[in-house]
Amino acid sequence: MERRLAGAGRGGTYAYLRREKLDFLRRGFATREKLSEGRRLPMPNALLNATSPYLQQHADNPVDWMEWGDTAFARARAEDKPIFLSIGYSTCHWCHVMAHESFEDEGIAAQLNADFVCVKLDREERPDVDKVYMTYVQALTGHGGWPLSVWLTPDLKPMFGGTYFPPQDRGERPGLPKVLGTLIQGWRDDRTKLIEEGDRILERLREHYAPSAEAVSDGAEDLIEPAGDAFERAYQYLYENYDEQLGGFGGAPKFPRSSNLNFLWRCAQVQGLESETGLEALRMATGTLAKMASGGIHDHVGGGFHRYAVDDAWIVPHFEKMLYDQAQIAVNYLDGYAASQNEAMAWTARGVLDYVLRDLRHAAGGFFSAEDADSLPPGAAPGEAKVEGAYYVWPYAEAKAVLGDAASVVLDHFGASESGNVPPQIDPHGDLRGKNVLAAVRPIGATATHHGLSVDEAAARLAVGLERLAAARALRVRPHRDEKIITAWNGLTISALARAATCSAGCIAERRADYRAAAVKAAEFAQRELTLDGGDRLRRAWRDGRGGGEGFAEDYAFLIAGLLDLYEATFDGRWLQWADRLQSTMDAGFADATSGGFFNTREGDASILLRLKDDYDGAEPSPNSVAAMNLLRLGAMLHDDGRLAAGRRTVAALRGQWERVPQAMPEMLCALERAVSSIRQIVIVGDPATPAFAELAAMARLAPGGPRVLLASDGAGGDAWLTERVPELATMRAEAGRAVVYMCHNETCSPAIDDPELLRDAMVVAR
Repeated sequence: MERRLAGAGRGGTYAYLRREKLDFLRRGFATREKLSEGRRLPMPNALLNATSPYLQQHADNPVDWMEWGDTAFARARAEDKPIFLSIGYSTCHWCHVMAHESFEDEGIAAQLNADFVCVKLDREERPDVDKVYMTYVQALTGHGGWPLSVWLTPDLKPMFGGTYFPPQDRGERPGLPKVLGTLIQGWRDDRTKLIEEGDRILERLREHYAPSAEAVSDGAEDLIEPAGDAFERAYQYLYENYDEQLGGFGGAPKFPRSSNLNFLWRCAQVQGLESETGLEALRMATGTLAKMASGGIHDHVGGGFHRYAVDDAWIVPHFEKMLYDQAQIAVNYLDGYAASQNEAMAWTARGVLDYVLRDLRHAAGGFFSAEDADSLPPGAAPGEAKVEGAYYVWPYAEAKAVLGDAASVVLDHFGASESGNVPPQIDPHGDLRGKNVLAAVRPIGATATHHGLSVDEAAARLAVGLERLAAARALRVRPHRDEKIITAWNGLTISALARAATCSAGCIAERRADYRAAAVKAAEFAQRELTLDGGDRLRRAWRDGRGGGEGFAEDYAFLIAGLLDLYEATFDGRWLQWADRLQSTMDAGFADATSGGFFNTREGDASILLRLKDDYDGAEPSPNSVAAMNLLRLGAMLHDDGRLAAGRRTVAALRGQWERVPQAMPEMLCALERAVSSIRQIVIVGDPATPAFAELAAMARLAPGGPRVLLASDGAGGDAWLTERVPELATMRAEAGRAVVYMCHNETCSPAIDDPELLRDAMVVAR
């Protein structure tokens, strides 16, 4: 429930329900007890053979679920029933809560089955459908999240929606049976008005997202002035909302919105660390990362980060772990190390990536999508329900027994208490009562002083204690792992691994070869399993040997970005070539040729009421933001003016959003800065296997300076494809055993540079 829309309020169908049906609600309707006397469906329902783990979780519900598709739509038309569409994903805690409370309840199920055609959808498999109805619900109520509950006409127009509905009324929140009764009564008695209210909001969204009939300029000069204003306003927004004491932006709940930190790194680089603004941007970004790393949102025992913190101090998380979070957060910490040279940042990044490689990797090289928030408590009796956080939290006595002689230091450092450290006001179900979430409540130096130890002694005890806790935790029942391999999220992970493979930190250096190999294997998996017929059209996902439907704009954008990062980490030309081909496929299938930018979906799916362009950098960046950067990178790498122009058009196509609310698109602002900047092409000539080449490549990546792209040439015409695209490479030579760098800009290249320090000086001057 991260995103909120400015200006959205309660109204429309919600107001209709409250205004027109108040008397009906007071009178009530068939009770759940009466409904439970109705038929019970045979088990299982139609979801048994679904590919989605989320749908399979609901296969034995008494609800007569159907999958999204023509069969369900035809049934709704034939029976003249509205559709109840329930959207979630398999590791979603509140989805589990609503399922246990309502979809496993035979009375509520009978009510649903009698009056609605019930459709269950995995938002990770069909983000296009989810995006349409999430946008509707956000416009209707002012907020969104999962589970997403939407009621549709048989022709798929939304009439009403919300997120979680309890099984009975709770204060101002109506219970699901009441909502169902009100809606079916409105469908029977006042259908026209119910549909008109939904159409009104839908039309408002159509107008907002309608493509312009006017061509968008691809000139950088048109963007310079608005870019400066948008950068300044977004920075000011983050500055004013920065939590000085606890890090992050705003209050609870707190999300690790990686795009904000990417934007702050860019601010620091543009302004320079010698400037007040640059230093302040660096302080906010590193301060946020430090607080996140200390908090309970960080899994101190096993590595990785949970989805978000329900409190403002990052202490108590919502315990699911998402692959897309791990990938983006790892990059944040790698950038944090590069900017600050603080080794703790690199250690945190290493912990994230090692968790991903250990617990989320398929043997064939791809990466699974998530681990659940809920799991069985230790020592659970047969039939006992799963509990959120059970795998991760610790009763004091159990932790003390496991830790042995390290207990006093470890439990004190991580804020554990005998009565538990989770405040009851942020534990609505009491699942964490008497339990402890491990969160470092003070710096290790303070812990050492408190216990009369040196810092090294305290660190050693913490390390031993965490190893003991990890061994004990391994005996617990692990949370469910969603083993879908999603193309977009694997693209993000390839980026993170490729970036780690070039990190200079000592703790990363000993793992660089592992990260590089894992990134290559994941890219090879994607090329083998995540494509249609082995070509350049992507699948959305893969699971247990079965591929899913066609990919969406985000699948192309995120994977292309990963391949570009992998090329710059390995200088293996096959990844640059594939990225170039995938970009052509994305252009053909998703680009708005007139107005610029990319639609989320291909044209032609009649079940998609709105063909949207994503204009928000949230938990995942907008595919438009990433695609704009990809086009600018490819254009600079390959001297392709058409790609550069397309990148600028993509930025300009979303100008209305980043001018109006620049903080909504921090990732796009990074692309915008590149679109109006002078991008340098750094060509390293020589044998990539030699130390001389590696030293020059490291300096080319790390030296201060403006936006750049890296290319490699063996100096002997070995890469015919690249030389054909960039003919200038044919003239660049290096003597045997040596490596040189050419800095190119505006079709002019510098003399060859063979010394890393001279390269650094040249890049600083070029800045």
